[in-house]
Amino acid sequence: MFKKIAHVGIAVRDLEKAMHLFSDVFGLDVLNEETVDEYEVRLADLRVGDVEIELLEGLSTTSAITKFIEKRGEGIQHVCFEVDNIQSALRELEEKGVELIDREPRVVRHGRKIAFLRPHDTHGVLIELVEREHEHPDESDPG
Repeated sequence: MFKKIAHVGIAVRDLEKAMHLFSDVFGLDVLNEETVDEYEVRLADLRVGDVEIELLEGLSTTSAITKFIEKRGEGIQHVCFEVDNIQSALRELEEKGVELIDREPRVVRHGRKIAFLRPHDTHGVLIELVEREHEHPDESDPG
């Protein structure tokens, strides 16, 4: 069902400071930096090998990222797995007893389809699924 880890999302208080560490100190390539108003977040996508790191900074007190940091501190916020068919994957997971946050995928930036699983069913880890079929083949930033 899962093809690969698409990215690991890391919640940070200061995106610029985190980008300095991951890019300048660790040497990861910055693929993209953007603001996603719908989710009240600034993010930067970086690549390490075949996996991407998504640094996430909340832009308001109501942002899910800000709330995550208030509750748990900075750190890994989610792991994203790429799937071939997100609707099929969601059906299969639900049939196996996994509770879904999203019963239907959301369409987000660059036409990606994403969905999240409830962390209480995945040992406390927020799992994101992404289907990239709508992307241009040479686009390389994560969902």
